[in-house]
Amino acid sequence: MPDTAAVDIYSPDTYVAGPPHELFARLRRERPVCWQEVPEQAGYWAVLRHADVVHVARQPEVFSASEGGVVIEDLEPASLEAMRDMLLAMDPPRHTAYRKPVSPEFKARVIGRMEDQIRTITVGILDRTGIGREVEFVHDVCAHLPSEVVGQLLGLPREDWPAIHAMAERNSGGQDPDIADPAERGSSSMEMAVYAMGFAARRRAMPPQGDLTDVLLGSHFDGRLMTDVDFGRFFVQLVTAGNDTTRTMLSSGLLALLQHPDQLEQVRRRSDAIPAMVEEVLRWSNPLHYFRRTAVVDTEIGGQPIAAGDKVAMIYTSANRDEAVFDDPQSFDIARNPNHHLSFGIGTHFCLGVHLARLEGRVFFEELLARVEHIGLAGRPRRQRSNLNNALKSLPVRLD
Repeated sequence: MPDTAAVDIYSPDTYVAGPPHELFARLRRERPVCWQEVPEQAGYWAVLRHADVVHVARQPEVFSASEGGVVIEDLEPASLEAMRDMLLAMDPPRHTAYRKPVSPEFKARVIGRMEDQIRTITVGILDRTGIGREVEFVHDVCAHLPSEVVGQLLGLPREDWPAIHAMAERNSGGQDPDIADPAERGSSSMEMAVYAMGFAARRRAMPPQGDLTDVLLGSHFDGRLMTDVDFGRFFVQLVTAGNDTTRTMLSSGLLALLQHPDQLEQVRRRSDAIPAMVEEVLRWSNPLHYFRRTAVVDTEIGGQPIAAGDKVAMIYTSANRDEAVFDDPQSFDIARNPNHHLSFGIGTHFCLGVHLARLEGRVFFEELLARVEHIGLAGRPRRQRSNLNNALKSLPVRLD
């Protein structure tokens, strides 16, 4: 068995200079289900091949999202219970019962009706950003699109959007001291949940507004209506995930295009190439490195025995560059077809917001490339310190 004693794919510091793609490629060859130690806690099995990630994702009865939550770190009991009440950490049949009432609101034809709305939001952001100046593209441009889209989707008061935006930014940056105070990790989630509970209480006293909040408060989930606490937990997941993943998709997408100017010119000339470009961005720079599962019975993955109770991490950053699935996987190719990336997950937990994310990506790049003739780096991109979020925290660019 290869010596992997010196391997550390857990530490958030490992990802500051970018994902360790060469190391992942070696481990896929030598030890594709790799044991990783965690300081002061139980370690985990890192699942690195595409087929093995799919195997884990498609067996929720064996690999539970609820048992230990979806992050590698062991959570305090109260935090784990709160996570278990979020859709991303529910197992069937509860997951199915909670997902069913909201799924129709996220179908392709329903989300497609939002195109004009998303285009108007995008144009407004770019107008405020301006041309002929330097801008920090991650937080001052990209992060505003999902915040404003979710604000309109839920019917949130416009004057509350900046505060919600700030909470979402802190919530997804808990491992990076430049973004959030480590001593206050988790406080922004609680702050956001408290806001959402108050918002839900106010909305119950109002006539229907015809938005997603009406659907959430008026539907039965697993046989009962949502409480304000239920709404708060759903709100935290929806707002945080929407902000983080879309912000990352847009900012990482621009950086990938700037690093591949020939392909940037191709999408400038042919806007119909943008949807495939967005898919390649999602493969190349998947917004999340992993999600965790916990084995509930003795089993195996790719021939590696896994004991009941073991942590298992599905490493999307590795699976999305698996040579067994993707030709020339380390190359960025906007014409890649097929593109079986796993950035939206697969199986029971396939991303509810997939159509919204794709629409936001397409519309954003259509408007950006149509309005801005030249985009150039104005400084060094900086990455977020995180073993979970595969994100930039700074992308200084000049727009002309």
